[in-house]
Amino acid sequence: MPRRKTSLKRNRADRKKRLHNLKIKQQLKKTIKKFQALLSAKKVDEAKIAIKEVFSRLDKAAKKKIIHLNTADRKKSRLSRRLKRAA
Repeated sequence: MPRRKTSLKRNRADRKKRLHNLKIKQQLKKTIKKFQALLSAKKVDEAKIAIKEVFSRLDKAAKKKIIHLNTADRKKSRLSRRLKRAA
C-alpha cells in the first residue's frame, strides 16, 4: 500500500481511468457483436449501416489509446472483408 499522497492520488486516478476504458471496450465489443449478428442473419443492408458505427468506435478507441492503432485497423479490415463476402 502506497504511503505518499501523490501515490494514493495516482491510484485513485488509475482506477477511474481503468473503469472508463473498460466501459468503452465493452461498448466496442457490443457493437461488433451486433454487426456480426446482422451478418449471420443475412441482413447485409443493416450491416452496412452498423459497420459505420463499429468503425467510428474503433477509431475513437484508438485515438484515445484505449486499443492500439494497428489493432483497430486490423479489426476494421477483417470486419469489412466479412461484409464484402456476405454481400
